[in-house]
Amino acid sequence: MNSTTTTITPMDAGDMSDVQFNLVYDILSFSLATMMATTIFLWLRVGSCVEKYKSALIISGLVTFIAAYHYMRIFNSWTEAYAWENGSPTATGVPFNDAYRYMDWLLTVPLLLIEIVLVMKLSVEETMSKATTLGVSSAVMIILGYPGELVLSGNLGTRWFYWALAMVPFLYIVYTLLVDLSSVIASESDPKIQNLLKMVTVWTVISWCTYPIVYIFPMLGISGINAVVFIQLGYSVSDIISKCGIGLLIYQITMAKSAAILNGTSEESDIMERRKTVTAM
Repeated sequence: MNSTTTTITPMDAGDMSDVQFNLVYDILSFSLATMMATTIFLWLRVGSCVEKYKSALIISGLVTFIAAYHYMRIFNSWTEAYAWENGSPTATGVPFNDAYRYMDWLLTVPLLLIEIVLVMKLSVEETMSKATTLGVSSAVMIILGYPGELVLSGNLGTRWFYWALAMVPFLYIVYTLLVDLSSVIASESDPKIQNLLKMVTVWTVISWCTYPIVYIFPMLGISGINAVVFIQLGYSVSDIISKCGIGLLIYQITMAKSAAILNGTSEESDIMERRKTVTAM
């Protein structure tokens, strides 16, 4: 690595203004509350959907639960990095550890993709295949992106290098969601469910596209403590959209599919009826 490259392990806490400190403090607090509220809502609604889709709803709640835990750790690390003296935040010497965010992504990003696969009309074999390939691809994406995240100044070519590497599995995931699964979505007979599935794949891609943009903030001339603040704000907003927002869309899909099965208006309800008939014979 070039000697002019600055690496942060974990992220150093430099001097900042009270406005900058409070901006990050507030967004981390808001993110934590949003994740916790979404978790409670999703898990309380599990009993309202049919057995087949309970796993998707439980995993949606698990995603926000894991995120809430890590946001609590990030929040605590942020407050430990500074002490207030004469009305201004002063670095305590305790480094701000942002590695919690990548640990969160390593767990939640594969789960988020799996919850989407679980509400698709796929066979058991296809579900396992898609869940595995998407889960592994997303984990590789996170692992490849982390080394570059540690470089905030100096030779930013290192950050560009890891950004480019992480974009390879990222583009594969985008292709799978928007192209590969489009025929599966089109096979849904209910237009409402079809639209919801299109929405969850499109919004997942849109929300995920914000991450590589936030990643390149230091390459756009945002440096020093400003880079730290902007990255925290950007990633937190992206997390709320991709975890809470997508989780609530998954909830709507599970409810719509459950209603179709219970009302006997879906192909799955016909399958269930045939199974009952065979069992009764």
